[in-house]
Amino acid sequence: MSLYAYKAMDAQGRLVFGRMDAINPVDLEMRLKRMELDFINGGPVKQHGWGGMKIDRRELITFCFHLEQLSRAGVPIIESLTDLRDSLENPRFREVLAGLIESVEGGKTLSQAMSEHPQVFDGVFISLVKAGEESGNLTEVLHNLGETLKWQDELAAQTKKLVMYPAFMGTVVILVTLFMMLYLVPKMVGFIKNMGQELPLHTQILIATSNFFVNYWYIAIGLPIIVASIIAVAVKTNPRARYRFDAAKLSFPWLGEILTKIILSRFAGVFAMMYASGISILDSIRTTQDIVGNVVIKEGLQRVEEMISEGQNVTVAFQNVGLFPPLVIRMLKVGENTGSLDTALTNVSYFYNRDVRESISRVQAMIEPAMTIVVGIILGWVMLSVLGPIYDTITKLKF
Repeated sequence: MSLYAYKAMDAQGRLVFGRMDAINPVDLEMRLKRMELDFINGGPVKQHGWGGMKIDRRELITFCFHLEQLSRAGVPIIESLTDLRDSLENPRFREVLAGLIESVEGGKTLSQAMSEHPQVFDGVFISLVKAGEESGNLTEVLHNLGETLKWQDELAAQTKKLVMYPAFMGTVVILVTLFMMLYLVPKMVGFIKNMGQELPLHTQILIATSNFFVNYWYIAIGLPIIVASIIAVAVKTNPRARYRFDAAKLSFPWLGEILTKIILSRFAGVFAMMYASGISILDSIRTTQDIVGNVVIKEGLQRVEEMISEGQNVTVAFQNVGLFPPLVIRMLKVGENTGSLDTALTNVSYFYNRDVRESISRVQAMIEPAMTIVVGIILGWVMLSVLGPIYDTITKLKF
């Protein structure tokens, strides 16, 4: 299918502009007719990524909730999708649902229709819906999907909170330093030099640092940006660089430990949901490898998959890889021995989720005083370097 931009008219005579996936212009016209729109003109557009048309996680949560409620009430899937399409505000998501309706009307299952929109529904989503269709438990699967998406949204918010606060405080420290080096210190340098006395070493270092910022400010500002751009390009284009970058993130003091827990919590929660839905262990691990977002842990899960496929049990495989701490390994062992592996994995996810919240709170409590100390050290250095020579001059004056 290709993405078409179209202009159409609704039943009230108002013009409607939008985009929709279609095989050809005739197919586009038929799809619009099902949406009670009269096709006027349109053509294919080049896709350069989703950009502003991206469908976020909260819209998928709404999708799962409404579809679950309508399914639980006994409403047929096509009518449920139609009602949901008419209630959505996002035009792109409405077009996706129109495509789902057409595919289901054409004889495809819901999971098959979803597989035609991989930008919206990932492999985990499609696999779970397929398992729900095969087991006749689609309503419960949709409920679990909605709850998992809510939990993932909360994890994403915690991760953003973990990163944004240090970034904000670091930016404040950098701006304060630039202000002092580019404006405040140069104003005082002339006065200090005119006192005609030998300047202490720390004052000389301050003046040299300020001169560097004043004369080579473009290096001080541009070099970090250039280095960050080079790293970003290398991470995107070079697998070895991506591996080293992901490994560095996991080994970073404090933040790396929290990031590891967030990733493993996400993996354990989704793995538990897939296994509880009737998907095999190997298929669950294989499907969830793409959601961890870290090459190092993904390769670890690939080794787990290989060891399990070779005949090792789940506990031994995870223990040999070294991804989980001993407490979690023990929980997995109990779950495997009692036949309740999904419950054990859910407990693992809960354990990590609680630990992540506590760790983020501790790190944030440490960051603020740490940044305050850094700013205080810089201010103290500036004040000592400026006021020290002035004080020495005053003490030498004879009244």
